[in-house]
Amino acid sequence: MVRVLLIEDDPAVAEGLALGLRRQGYTAQVRHSGEEGLAGVAEFDPDLVVLDVMLPGIDGFEVCRRIRRAGTLPVIMLTARDEDMDIVVGLEAGADDYVVKPVQSRVLEARIRAVLRRADSATPAGRREAHGDLTLDRTALTVSKGGRPIPLAPSELRLLLALSAAPGRVFSRGQLLEAVWEHPYLGDSRLVDACVKRLRIKIEDAERPARYIQTVRGFGYRFGPL
Repeated sequence: MVRVLLIEDDPAVAEGLALGLRRQGYTAQVRHSGEEGLAGVAEFDPDLVVLDVMLPGIDGFEVCRRIRRAGTLPVIMLTARDEDMDIVVGLEAGADDYVVKPVQSRVLEARIRAVLRRADSATPAGRREAHGDLTLDRTALTVSKGGRPIPLAPSELRLLLALSAAPGRVFSRGQLLEAVWEHPYLGDSRLVDACVKRLRIKIEDAERPARYIQTVRGFGYRFGPL
């Protein structure tokens, strides 16, 4: 039974979404503030969090950052408007996906299934690879740099595995969006660009140009190392 924690301050919206998810076979609990949501993560031990951006007290961005610092629990952000800044900040805070409200429970459930499928999936070629001082284990789904484990969120891991499967190949943002997030490309590259930014912070050397994930201007990204 998949456990979903809904952190949403509007009781009607929260209970409506929770009811729809329960009808689909999920175990869903609701929290109405950032503080309650963080406590719910510890108490309920969910498999995934659906997190509203606008919350009383600690806002959704900060809740997402704290969840991400603690581990790799998948997070889907809810935003009331299709605002570029809200979406970008949410993704850079560590969200795995976002949904613009109002959202139907069936749409949300489809996004949840996709995020959990990505979090649980392994690539078919099980092997351990060394790329410079970066080591990828495609069987255990672990990443380390210089022997130090690097915890990655599910979307970050999927992105790294997709790029590193074909070193030197240039992937367009559309190709990565479909491969990693299973979304059709409709001209929106925010998921890809925000995830690349987060991944670079974790695997690149801060004082040097990007070595592993390189931008090919006008086309997309490729995996090194150079």
